[in-house]
Amino acid sequence: MNDETRQKLADKNKKLIDMVTERAKRDFPEEIALIGLTGSFSTNDYHAKSDLDLIIVNNTDKGWGISAAFIFDDIGYDVYCTPWDNLERKAELDCLGVSSLTDMQVLYCAKPEYLERLNTLRDKALKKMSEGIGKECINRAGKHIDLAKQNYADMLLSSDLGIVRYASSSLLLNIVNSIVSLNNTCIKRGVKRYVEELSAYRHLPENFKELYTCIIDAKTVDEIRESSGLLLSAVILLRDKLHHAYVEKPIPTYDNLKGWYEECWCNLRNKFKVSTAAKDKFYAFLVAHSAQSYFDEMTERLGTKKYDLMQHFDSDNLQKVLDEFLLVMDEYLQEYEKVGRKVECYDSFEALYESYMK
Repeated sequence: MNDETRQKLADKNKKLIDMVTERAKRDFPEEIALIGLTGSFSTNDYHAKSDLDLIIVNNTDKGWGISAAFIFDDIGYDVYCTPWDNLERKAELDCLGVSSLTDMQVLYCAKPEYLERLNTLRDKALKKMSEGIGKECINRAGKHIDLAKQNYADMLLSSDLGIVRYASSSLLLNIVNSIVSLNNTCIKRGVKRYVEELSAYRHLPENFKELYTCIIDAKTVDEIRESSGLLLSAVILLRDKLHHAYVEKPIPTYDNLKGWYEECWCNLRNKFKVSTAAKDKFYAFLVAHSAQSYFDEMTERLGTKKYDLMQHFDSDNLQKVLDEFLLVMDEYLQEYEKVGRKVECYDSFEALYESYMK
């Protein structure tokens, strides 16, 4: 692009910015808080047909009246508002577009307090990204991975090429979000630079660019499903690896183990015994599910050993899963013994009453 074209774009953008600012001052003095510049013109990564990305922060719904979509000089423009709660989400690093908050060039501000509010949100986002990789950003990545899993399920539930391909593009965006979160950063540039920008990150799924490209190159439903599954599996593996490396594992203690064994006895033990005795496979299956959930929660919250109870479920041999469950309960009892905790167990109401009413 030559200098003359650049100057023409700069002049046109100034006229558009002045026009929107004039309208804000004239018609929405209380409703529009500030106007900022983001996107390709703020990063100098624009071309001759790039549109102007303005962030117009509105205080009230009335402020939406400034919105407009139009074509001018063969370029489409979308003058659109961004409520404060949208910026607050960005400050939590909970979505793409965080850089539109952190790197926004403020062009107009109605009142000093609006700039102060913006800077508070900006500082919050920058502080989070400066803290390094840890539990918070890995959990954030997990939410995006869960959304990608839903996209993958959509692919498996349809044989329509268009639906499956659309689901794969949604999966890609959620994978991008998860990788950004795992690196505790934000995308600085636009969609056309995603692969280039992410490829420079420290933590990436193995063969990331190749897996990403395979989804885009896939021609059939089966190819889309396979390539999407491979990338999803790779990012899950990365998340687990980083969780192991950066998140401190909890340790069972006298205090945090309180009540867990007794609750397991209360909610699960007798249900297992009753369903097994009745040979009720439907009841037993859901009890096994509850037990697996309970054990997983204990591992996550307390750091107890991970157990895979569901692998032992057999509808033709319910005793098998009951026996395994009882073995796990014995191991939890050993955890109590390690920290010197006794099970709250009473032979008489009087003893229970005396203990409970202390």
